[in-house]
Amino acid sequence: MGLILLRHTKPDAPEGLCYGRLDLAPATGFAAQAAALTRDLPPVARVVTSPLHRCAILAETIATARGLPVTTDNRLREMDFGAWEGRLWADLPRAELDAWAADLLHARPHGGESVAQLQERALAALRDHAAENLLVVTHHGVIKCARHLTEGDSAWQSTLPFGGWLPFAPGVFHAA
Repeated sequence: MGLILLRHTKPDAPEGLCYGRLDLAPATGFAAQAAALTRDLPPVARVVTSPLHRCAILAETIATARGLPVTTDNRLREMDFGAWEGRLWADLPRAELDAWAADLLHARPHGGESVAQLQERALAALRDHAAENLLVVTHHGVIKCARHLTEGDSAWQSTLPFGGWLPFAPGVFHAA
């Protein structure tokens, strides 16, 4: 079957907040969303998760309900936005946002991680797990890196709602 990549549920954060490495808890309504995901997701053999709380609690909830083992993989965490972490996107310096947009893969005006660095570690993790029938609970940035393999550059503008999931064939990541 391959991998199912699941984006965490909505975090407890104000709208428009830049968060990557911030360890946010899930927002109100988590229990109902987790129950629906547990019911609706296809069968898997095990669960792997980002260590950040908004993913780990969802992974543990699903794994416990289904009687599955869960493993944490630090490479599945969200991008490090450096000095932008915890600030509203609307308040970020326009010149820094423009520099990032001009070289999305390599620019690091925030001093954190580049998209290329995120992609390298995320795809390495997904390659390591690709042969398994697995649920991966992770972040939008990691999922965009995976989508880039099948959708090309349009993946960087793609969206997936909180609690949304996408299946990927195992061969996709071995070709990366």
